[in-house]
Amino acid sequence: QVQLVESGGGLVQAGGSLRLSCAASGHTLSSYATGWFRQAPGKEREFVAAISLNGGSTYYADSVKGRFTISRDNAKNTVYLQMSSLKPEDTAVYYCAADNGPVRLMRVTGAPIDYWGQGTQVTVSS
Repeated sequence: QVQLVESGGGLVQAGGSLRLSCAASGHTLSSYATGWFRQAPGKEREFVAAISLNGGSTYYADSVKGRFTISRDNAKNTVYLQMSSLKPEDTAVYYCAADNGPVRLMRVTGAPIDYWGQGTQVTVSS
């Protein structure tokens, strides 16, 4: 069992930056592909970014490509999401996820995910 705890959310102006962290406990995070998803009010949860076990492969949603960067520090059992050039449409609850399967499948809408964090709110004001 893996417990995931997100932090780093908050209120930021458009054009600003935030860094989200996801700390894992209960099992080493290096055994899992990890990713970030988000859910805006009234919308479905959507994929944001994912990273492979050793960090060698990363995937991004088109809407965040070039603005967001996912990274991981397996020694600290932590995954990060650096968000820059934030837009009001980035406002959402951001969730960390970890999965035993191939990292590329985390992009697939509706793909089962083994573990979820509780989420952290990101609000971008215009």
